[in-house]
Amino acid sequence: MFLNFSRQTLNKCAKKTNLILINSKYFSTKFNIDKESKKHGGELVASVLKVIFLFIFPLIFFSFLAHNVKEIFTLCGGHISPILVSSEQLGIKIYDTRHEVNAVFAADAVARLRQHIGVAAVTSGPGVTNTITSLKNAQLAESPVILLAGAAPSLMKGKGALQDIDQIPIIQSMCKFTARIINVEDIVPTLREAISVSQSGTPGPVFIEFPLDVLQSYQEVLRDASFIKNPDTPEKQNFNESVYQHIYRQFHNAWSHKEFGPLPVTIPKPNIEDITKIADILENAKRPLLLMGSQSTLPPLKTEQLVQIVNNLGIPTYLGGMSRGLLGANSPLQMRQNRKIAIKEADVILLAGAVCDFRLTYGKGFSPGTKVISINRSQEQMLKNHGVFWNSAATIQADVGLTLLELQNQMKERKWGGLEKCKEWIEMLREMEIKKEEDTAKKLAQKPDDGHMNPLVLLTAMDEVIPKDAILVADGGDFVGSAAYIVRPGGPLQWLDPGTFGTLGVGAGFALGAKAVYPERTVVIIYGDGSAG
Repeated sequence: MFLNFSRQTLNKCAKKTNLILINSKYFSTKFNIDKESKKHGGELVASVLKVIFLFIFPLIFFSFLAHNVKEIFTLCGGHISPILVSSEQLGIKIYDTRHEVNAVFAADAVARLRQHIGVAAVTSGPGVTNTITSLKNAQLAESPVILLAGAAPSLMKGKGALQDIDQIPIIQSMCKFTARIINVEDIVPTLREAISVSQSGTPGPVFIEFPLDVLQSYQEVLRDASFIKNPDTPEKQNFNESVYQHIYRQFHNAWSHKEFGPLPVTIPKPNIEDITKIADILENAKRPLLLMGSQSTLPPLKTEQLVQIVNNLGIPTYLGGMSRGLLGANSPLQMRQNRKIAIKEADVILLAGAVCDFRLTYGKGFSPGTKVISINRSQEQMLKNHGVFWNSAATIQADVGLTLLELQNQMKERKWGGLEKCKEWIEMLREMEIKKEEDTAKKLAQKPDDGHMNPLVLLTAMDEVIPKDAILVADGGDFVGSAAYIVRPGGPLQWLDPGTFGTLGVGAGFALGAKAVYPERTVVIIYGDGSAG
């Protein structure tokens, strides 16, 4: 009967009469706990990241791979060891870096190259604060990075434990989703939700904090709990009972989960009315221009499909961010030089994931009569500086690839014939391209007065000898700016740069991530001013 009273009532009674709150052996019967189990929360984390289920029928085997994470980047620390050990046991490779910033940079690179999630795990306190620059870089690059962090045991929170700080307020502004695990049974649903959120809508980083005691086994937590030895007063006995209660709640239903697989990912899709509107605009264009940004390469479309769509549209195209290399090295549609002039001359511009920030001079370069169509998953990015420096003829908040696919279908029905229709416009841009390359060739012959190497000569030589399947990592200032015009990625998803944050120092982490994804390929870091050293 005593057990039916509320917690508040019991506390009041304890204060007034020095009663012991609840005897642990009775309280424990209210919870479903496997006290003999050696399982721990780190196993649950690893199972969500990559567990294989086999369903066996007569002569038929079905396998199911959860989130198919192949690697975790870390700087190993005691608070996260259970995650790392369990993940390695399931075949997930563990890459131990020298600094947490590179662990997140590497996870960012994996997310971009695989068009999936990248995972980093760091210890608590300084391990978390060391990730801030790389996490912000991932946020602005719209990379679905999963950052798993350790924390002091929940029983010791706020009591001065090692590396115990309030981590979530520091991280929250940089993440789409943050959570602190309180009970072991929360690990699986929280991690599944975080992974889904990271890839839904506009992708971005997520953060989950794991106190050490939710990653340990029941017996380990019981062993390490801060019980008072020889509790000789009711207050001390009450404290010990409260510790028991905390542990019981923590491990209630800990191993009851059966679903570890992915939750649905929400991808914004275009509606037919919007597609018809931009098709009407494009149909009447004489000098259309397609500016593609990183978002254009996101799933669900594969890059091979996107290449076919761009070729079918037949519109002169400039590539930026992760879309660099999409059309190969010698596409008749791709332009690399004179973008400002092309933007000024175009009568219709499709911003396919491209954003009117500093990279497009905030939209100031658009001519007043130009009809601008902005396609982006993010409303904020879609309308960046809209109404201030530029105005749109149409906006579509949807996945770029799916929107271009539907646009291609409509233009095909209208017998658009883009490449032929844009022939004169393409020839004009190509002539300007040739002229610019001739000017660059003249600069190649110039020898710097200070006796240093001509950077254009070096970059041109690099472009000639780098394997066509190499992954190029661009890290630095002016030198990398020149490389973007001269060094040509051989194919899709072969170029990595910091993105809009312009972070110097991404090179080593990005290269580590790239080599993890493509161990047989050459990975080249183009280090420029301000990056290495």
